[in-house]
Amino acid sequence: MRKASCNQEAFYLCTKIFPKMNIEKINLSIQPQKDQLLQHSLYNKIQNIDDLHSFLESHVFAVWDFMSLLKALQAKLTCTTTPWFATKNPETRYLINEIVLAEETDLTLDGRRQSHYEMYLEAMQDCGADINGVIKFLSEVNSLQNIFVAIKQSSLHPNVKAFLDFTFRVIEEGKPHEIAAAFTFGREDLIPSMFTEILKNFQKNLPDANLAKLLYYFERHIELDADEHGPMAMKMITELCEDDAQKWKEVEEVSILALEKRIGLWNAIEEEIIMKTEMV
Repeated sequence: MRKASCNQEAFYLCTKIFPKMNIEKINLSIQPQKDQLLQHSLYNKIQNIDDLHSFLESHVFAVWDFMSLLKALQAKLTCTTTPWFATKNPETRYLINEIVLAEETDLTLDGRRQSHYEMYLEAMQDCGADINGVIKFLSEVNSLQNIFVAIKQSSLHPNVKAFLDFTFRVIEEGKPHEIAAAFTFGREDLIPSMFTEILKNFQKNLPDANLAKLLYYFERHIELDADEHGPMAMKMITELCEDDAQKWKEVEEVSILALEKRIGLWNAIEEEIIMKTEMV
């Protein structure tokens, strides 16, 4: 067998070793923001079902705009128009289509097909949370046909507005690897595990609260993120950035900003819970 040339060996280093080093560097860079999220005082503020409702009624916007990030990636990385043409990278095409399949048409607790956003809405309704806020907002988005105007004119908390505005700025202005960064690193994968424990405590202490669908939603996210979507999203980042140092730098910058916006969202929810508690 012919020995690999120096160029071949260099290519191997770039495609196999350097991306792994870059992912490790990004994980190190975003660790302070991840620690802030995991240690956030919000979790201790969710003491009763009303507090849980407050959380769900704001967090649902993150569930919805996650789907928008996903579809933006699908539009960038696959061909969603006619006439059809094969996009550059079949591997990223496969990865994003696999993720879309599960996120947009997953199996519900009772065996129906729904998006994760629709599953979340049903779970909210089952436990008595109000879905009118997000429904009204989406109606305004549809009516105005301009997401940025809809965000600005809404009555949402400034931090929720900033969270949504950041997401759609990345979608509108971002390159595929930047959108993938917000999708992959900007959505904290340890949060579902934490909330599963919170919900289990609620289920134990509030046996009348109907939390089955909500638990299923978070447990489903844990299962998919750990076993499938997490590794697939990391591979997608690697495919998009390859050995381009500038792309890796931009991925790192977007990832940090995305997590900071999530911290802001958590601050807004905590503020609302405290305010409601003080009014009682």
